[in-house]
Amino acid sequence: MSINVYPDQAMLEGSEMVVVDIRTAPEWRQTGIVKGSHCITFFELDGSYDAESFLQKMDALGGKEQLIGLICRTGSRTSQVAHFMAQQGYNVKNLAGGVMKLLGEGYELVPYRPSKD
Repeated sequence: MSINVYPDQAMLEGSEMVVVDIRTAPEWRQTGIVKGSHCITFFELDGSYDAESFLQKMDALGGKEQLIGLICRTGSRTSQVAHFMAQQGYNVKNLAGGVMKLLGEGYELVPYRPSKD
């Protein structure tokens, strides 16, 4: 079974999959986000990352039992992260083509609104 899937509106909005946008806040602000997605950065602007912290956040969303769909700009970053997560036992999919694919198909993203935690 492939880790890569090509998302459509029904997959993003009508399934049990939790969508996690791993881009950075400037990217979220620039394009908007998939409605209902969780904005959790994996790679920081300088390329660094904290995999343990990221996995803890995934566990809070349902952990290894929850189907998690990862999205980024084009699917490159999420491909790397999805393979890593799969090796750790997560039920994860790379939403191939990313936000750029969705925008090209006319999918309407919603504005990014930072949470007030």
